[in-house]
Amino acid sequence: MGPSPNEHQGPASETLSRSFLQFLHETTAADGSGKSLLNTTVWSSLSSGYNGLPLGTTPLDSIQIGMSRTRSSNSLVTDSAAGATAFSSSIKTYNGAIAVEPVSKTPVGTVLEAAKSQGYATGLVATSRITHATPAAFYSHVVDRNEIAQFLVGNGPRGQVVDIALGGGLCFFLPNSTERSCRTDGSDLLADAETRGYTVLKGMKALEEWHADKGHEQSAPVLGFFADDHMDYEIDRQQITVLADEQPSLKEMAKHALDHLQNQNDKGFFLMVEGSRIDMAGHNNDPTGHISDILAYHTTIAFLKNWVDEANANGSPTMLISVSDHETGGLSLARQLGTKYPEYLWYPDALANATHSTSWLGEKIAHYPDVTRQWLKDEIYEKGLGITDVSEAEIDHLWPQRTNGYRANRILADAISRRAQLGWSTAGHSGVDVNLYAYGINATGLVGNHENTEIGHHIAHAMGLDLDAVTLGLNK
Repeated sequence: MGPSPNEHQGPASETLSRSFLQFLHETTAADGSGKSLLNTTVWSSLSSGYNGLPLGTTPLDSIQIGMSRTRSSNSLVTDSAAGATAFSSSIKTYNGAIAVEPVSKTPVGTVLEAAKSQGYATGLVATSRITHATPAAFYSHVVDRNEIAQFLVGNGPRGQVVDIALGGGLCFFLPNSTERSCRTDGSDLLADAETRGYTVLKGMKALEEWHADKGHEQSAPVLGFFADDHMDYEIDRQQITVLADEQPSLKEMAKHALDHLQNQNDKGFFLMVEGSRIDMAGHNNDPTGHISDILAYHTTIAFLKNWVDEANANGSPTMLISVSDHETGGLSLARQLGTKYPEYLWYPDALANATHSTSWLGEKIAHYPDVTRQWLKDEIYEKGLGITDVSEAEIDHLWPQRTNGYRANRILADAISRRAQLGWSTAGHSGVDVNLYAYGINATGLVGNHENTEIGHHIAHAMGLDLDAVTLGLNK
């Protein structure tokens, strides 16, 4: 079994990314080179899906094999905890529960725990904090998302089950006596981890030095943290200029994890890779953060497909599964802006000149010491979102919220969404079926429309995992 990425996007988000790439491909760059705009951006590696084709494709398009149904045990609209548990433990549970049975609330074994107990290496990569619901559902068991971090440092009932974990969330491992801590107690989980033999990496420099020293060839389990809480949106990560704040991309973290896992044993590995912040941009109804993290996910998928090809060609049976645990935001690619019959249009060009997520811009407004109306026009709307026609009425709407980063973020998200004619029906999740992708060995076993629990079952079957044995052990 190989990489099992998760991407928090619905069918409309996949279409959004494909259409946006098509727009970049069809637009000539303004630098006089004659190149398409796509070939002058950081997404140029995705241009192969558009060369010689009237309408292009993304790295996911060629491997879509079905759909996944997403409801939880107690709601037609799942949350991330229950949605991820369906993949990790092959059961339906209630919203808020992580790898626990919905009635007895007792722990149930996960594919990651079973893989570890049967001799496989295991890994997790996420652009959220590594204790967030989706990665947590593979290594922890809580009735309401509490005290997840203890499991990751080996304090759970099965000890150390994750060989490498890379992402954000450092503050949840620091004692509350430290300034950067998010904990409510004095537990120093990094010290606990190091006592147990973990290699702890804090920041991009530490990751690069670990790799240069061939740390990926060593057997010590690895915890890598690149942000106190969630990592930056991809569009914001690309703008980081302070070296100490640099963060790896999703693709870079996936590559480091694979380098480590393939050196651990000859049996194989299980790796979960999550493009976490796709979901969070959906919660904000922010198309700029949403599209940039989807494209970063596509870049990662292209890399992983090549990795799977090489592994299978070298005689190591490997499968890639990509699926969302839910859709977020209720995105629609068209929006009725008035009472007249709507145009059948949406405008990808409205997103092309944005340089930051609306979340980043909202926080910039809230923390800026001398906000003026002209500063909002110049720095936030024009430089930040590429909006040159902001109205006085829009500034009037934003002005009272200039000290509230979240509310400013939502106002900015609506401004650029309206110009792109993108609609959002919710700041939460929706109940739609999501696309299911698979590639490599045993991929055809997932053809069709499936309950999300069947994906967990397929992983367990393909790897020969005994989840029941793990469940019995957890409940002794």
